[in-house]
Amino acid sequence: MFEKTSTAEAPARPGAVLQRRGVERVQAILNAAEELLAEQGYQAATLKAVGERAGIPTASVYHYFADRHQVETKLMQRHLSALGERVDAAFDDPSLHTVRDGVDATIDPMLDYFREFPSCAELWFAGRHEELAELVQTFDRAKAERLWHLFIDRNLLAADTPLRVLQLAFEAGSRLFDIAFQASPTGDESTMDEARRLVTAYLETYAP
Repeated sequence: MFEKTSTAEAPARPGAVLQRRGVERVQAILNAAEELLAEQGYQAATLKAVGERAGIPTASVYHYFADRHQVETKLMQRHLSALGERVDAAFDDPSLHTVRDGVDATIDPMLDYFREFPSCAELWFAGRHEELAELVQTFDRAKAERLWHLFIDRNLLAADTPLRVLQLAFEAGSRLFDIAFQASPTGDESTMDEARRLVTAYLETYAP
């Protein structure tokens, strides 16, 4: 006689269930933090408030994150990955023919992203603790180097232009972003216009 084979799925292992539950809880915590940051600002997004929004006891939140800075760091990493893709796509545009085009290709996707995701703007401008500052600096350095190569490859800057020039341009632009978002939660447009002019004029002094 042939043995009967069961077509029912084997029950999930307890460890796998716990692991999946942990992943779901981490995502719920991050999503709750993002909502609170966007709706009520940085000061309101305490770990206790995040847990309440996520429907997870505060004691359980601490099982996944030691403090709110860890939540913010994880959330910022998620934002920087998405933001980086948008900036890179703008840099890849073949119609980028001038220094001003490159400046706009940096500023426009960042400004649009901050307006679309206020939680990222809150972390970027209001919650800049050490871990977040390091993430932002790493992001800026990477994009400055990419834009430096792009400008030189397209003969928009002299071939001997130091990388430091682009790094300083990003520093200046970052400070003006700060001022724009202090003036308005969506970034003061007139300040951003001045940022474009200032950074463009500086970089054009290194034109071939």
